[in-house]
Amino acid sequence: MFFMKTTLPVGWVKNLGLFLLAAFLVGCSTVPETGRWQMKLLSSQEVTKLGLTEFEKMKAGGAVSTDQQKINMVTRVGKRIAAVAELPGAQWEFVVFEDPEPNAFCLPGGKIGVNTGIFPIALNDAGMATIMGHEVAHAVAEHGNERMSQAMAVQKVGQWMSGAINVEDPAVKQMAMSAYGYGSQLGTKAHSRKQESEADHIGLLYMARAGYDPEEAVAFWERFKDYKGGGAGNVVDRYLGKFLSTHPLDDERIANLKELMPKAKAEYRP
Repeated sequence: MFFMKTTLPVGWVKNLGLFLLAAFLVGCSTVPETGRWQMKLLSSQEVTKLGLTEFEKMKAGGAVSTDQQKINMVTRVGKRIAAVAELPGAQWEFVVFEDPEPNAFCLPGGKIGVNTGIFPIALNDAGMATIMGHEVAHAVAEHGNERMSQAMAVQKVGQWMSGAINVEDPAVKQMAMSAYGYGSQLGTKAHSRKQESEADHIGLLYMARAGYDPEEAVAFWERFKDYKGGGAGNVVDRYLGKFLSTHPLDDERIANLKELMPKAKAEYRP
């Protein structure tokens, strides 16, 4: 163990405090359904524009599927889920991509992509509703804006730290900045897991309101866990994955969904 003596100028501390206060006042908002406080330093319009532009690039550069059966399922379920979500100015679009990776994603503004590799796990409309509810929830909660805002804040604080840490040995300063970088990465991953759990939460309510049995969400994640070989078959998944992953472990997601099930069932209208 060693102790590092650093000097933090009063002006630096004051500027950092002002930045954090401004970030709180300007970006203070709450997530629909969960009420969680979130920081958004960018306007919804700015982030939506970025999302629309990026999605067009993905469609132009990726292999958009022509499988009409899959397209119909995604569009049918996506529209029903979007109909119960509140996202002013949303430009909902649901696209199937030819990709064996079992995944789906959402870009700001309501642009959702679904890979063909996830269809065997979805199996049916209710399974697809679990996926679409999760992705629509990301859009409504503006998780993309929040991630970009967090990155901006981390970068700004890092710049201030670099200029404020006053030590004679450059190696010590580099060590301090590396520690900050690693710590911020872990914090970012933890926040990502929180967003994923939040999207599960909101998505479960959306699929119930759209007329899909929320119990099917648990069945979907159990199938996903089986697809990955049980989800907890190695030491990394069981012990390190909880901290290093950007997503919650499957068992944790399933447990959370079961805990939320009474609330979702109360809103379920077949």
